[in-house]
Amino acid sequence: MKHVRWIILFALLTGGLLPFCLAKDEPLTKIPARHGVLDLRSANLNEGSFSLSGEWQFYWRRLLQPGDTISASPDFVPYPSLWNRIKLHGQTLPVEGYATYSLTVLLPKSRPHLALLMPDVYCSYRLFINDSLYLSNGRPDTSVQTAAPGWFTQTVDLPATSDTLSLLLQVANYWHTKGGTYKELFIGESRKLTIHLQRDKAYDLLLAGCLFMGGLFFFGFYAFGSRDKAILYFSLFCIVYSYRMIGTSLYVLHSVFPDLSWFVTIRIEYLSLTLGVALFSRYFQSVYPKDANRHIVNIVVWICLFYSLLVLVTPTWIFTKGIIPFLVVMFLYIGFAFYSCIRAVKYKRVGAPFALMSCAVMLLVFLIINLNYFQLVGTDKWIVFAGYVLFFFLQSLVLSHRFAFTLRKAADDARQGLRAKTEFLSTMSHEIRTPLNVVIGMTHLLLRDTPRKDQEKNLNVLLFSANNLLSIVNDILDYNKIEAGKVNFEMIPMDIVFIAQHITGGLSSKAVEKNITLTTEIDDRITGKIIGDPTRTSQVIFNLVHNAIKFTEAGSVLLAIRVEKITEDQITLTIRIADTGIGIEPEKQQLIFDRFTQADSSTSRSYGGTGLGLAITKRILELQGVELNLFSEPGKGSEFYYTQTFSLSNEPLTSEDQLNKNVVPEKQLQDVPILVVEDNPFNIMVAQSLLERSGAIVNVANNGEEALEKIQPGKYRLVLMDLNMPVMDGFEATRRLRARGVTLPVIALTASLPAEVEEDVQNAGLTDIVVKPFNPDELFKVILKYLK
Repeated sequence: MKHVRWIILFALLTGGLLPFCLAKDEPLTKIPARHGVLDLRSANLNEGSFSLSGEWQFYWRRLLQPGDTISASPDFVPYPSLWNRIKLHGQTLPVEGYATYSLTVLLPKSRPHLALLMPDVYCSYRLFINDSLYLSNGRPDTSVQTAAPGWFTQTVDLPATSDTLSLLLQVANYWHTKGGTYKELFIGESRKLTIHLQRDKAYDLLLAGCLFMGGLFFFGFYAFGSRDKAILYFSLFCIVYSYRMIGTSLYVLHSVFPDLSWFVTIRIEYLSLTLGVALFSRYFQSVYPKDANRHIVNIVVWICLFYSLLVLVTPTWIFTKGIIPFLVVMFLYIGFAFYSCIRAVKYKRVGAPFALMSCAVMLLVFLIINLNYFQLVGTDKWIVFAGYVLFFFLQSLVLSHRFAFTLRKAADDARQGLRAKTEFLSTMSHEIRTPLNVVIGMTHLLLRDTPRKDQEKNLNVLLFSANNLLSIVNDILDYNKIEAGKVNFEMIPMDIVFIAQHITGGLSSKAVEKNITLTTEIDDRITGKIIGDPTRTSQVIFNLVHNAIKFTEAGSVLLAIRVEKITEDQITLTIRIADTGIGIEPEKQQLIFDRFTQADSSTSRSYGGTGLGLAITKRILELQGVELNLFSEPGKGSEFYYTQTFSLSNEPLTSEDQLNKNVVPEKQLQDVPILVVEDNPFNIMVAQSLLERSGAIVNVANNGEEALEKIQPGKYRLVLMDLNMPVMDGFEATRRLRARGVTLPVIALTASLPAEVEEDVQNAGLTDIVVKPFNPDELFKVILKYLK
């Protein structure tokens, strides 16, 4: 786990240096401009975006205006290129000055509505298209007194009537150690370019928020929990470095607040890097204090602080010269970390072999990212985004293992250590579920506000990611419970047909997204309900079907339930999930059932996942005395199947009428008085908004004691009670209500798993449980059940 941590942390340190580039899902074709003319008349602009790179007309020390008469012949220079890499008339240009670029673009007659994507330059520009001013960053001029810098990326719609575009780009720089252009312009379909830019900005904003909030969470965890300095340094690193998500690359912060001072934001940009390196160095030393020489770490930290001082007190053209030497210091520091890991391996420190391997990967990552920075290779935005998302999850695991290791070391025996680990994971679950409840609840609210199509798409991505994170947390907790032997199985009537159809219906959207067929085949001889655990049965089938869809790129996925044998009181079923996916090599077919394991390391990179789904499925079936079988051929697909015997129930299968009863109507809680007892203001906002939209009359109490004062006979028809609150918790408040003879329904809202609090809930007299984060429709179904 530690070797993954180092890779992700180093990617964080340098990830903010990534320049803007179109993702690989946006086709990019290059037709170079020649002598100031780019001929796209034969290009198909419906297929993708085109770079406007090539030879542009160039006028040094001139800021031409549309319509100016040009007597001198222009020079031709490559675009983009920094001025100090351009040699005109035997002399290399300085980085300070001003110039005009000119390009004529010939467009095909048949074309979509076009737009231009214009990134930032060093350090200000003004773009004219067909003699009209369309875009500007800062204010280019012929003197430093009248010019002003500015950075951010933007798009602009192009004239639809003209077959020829005359681009005139004024550029000026008096402030930076680099001058000129360094990022490509792109022309393409307006909708695609705009969506692409907005998507990348959404990535940056979401990542900045997650990183900042994650840093605050870890800081709180340090302040009120472990007092581990590694956690403190890491939390401060997250908070400081979150600025680089919105203050570099696309400069989202600049576009949101265009009046921000460039001279202030560029200093914050550099400080976020220098202080981030210093905090990371301290974090590394805290992890391996006996192997990371503190004198060398102190030198690195002092270099970072000295450079930070230069950033604060010197002009921009001075401290911007120091970035390359500073990156060299970072490179040397990685070499030092590599040496420290060798020492850690020698002295058999915990996780040292993995840390050693990670340092070797860090050198490669450093090389790739710097090649990207110098425009020699391209990197998709989503790769960085995926790395940050993975970062949060891995850090949760790192901290949980770190904390669990400390507890196990102090424990008297292995059982005490396991119990401490279980309690910690439960706490982590509660802490993660509480903010997830707000994220999922607010997303549902926004989706019900009839958002625009682009907003709806982004909200669905947000909801999917939040649910995916919740699924990962549940998988970890489930496996922990299984390993501890704390899984109990219900024996109640269940509708296996409804379960199968519900699962395939819920996963159908994923199949449609991948353009594969998802079908269900149910044996007609299944005519009634069977006795079993519907929750665990659903979990097993869901994991297998979801796994099949994830690893199938083309073809189909089939869920089939076949009757093998029927007697008067029992039925034997074979449940089979077949796909046409990537398949699994014979020697690796048993490996996939191990926890945190997939058949190949490249599989997790390509398809994601924790490697827990199949391990959980196999263990659930084994605890019921059932064997999970696998038949697979690489490149042709896989088939998971198991045979299980159930007792028959006298209840019939779920009818269409019964299914329709589960549909929650609008305004189903019209004028119903409900008391919400909750101490978290964000959870209050979510619950209150959902209930009031359904017509309910909502009052709020912030703790159990306040709830007891507000509940009077006939005033409310139902209470939603949080269990963990200050002053008086939900258990004690409910016990006192029942002691007063109050019989109205009290539904528990909790971030804990039902099995963890079920006994306490029953003893306190609570009516039912709704687990956070909850789906609004599921909450309403429980409420309506007890209102009737």
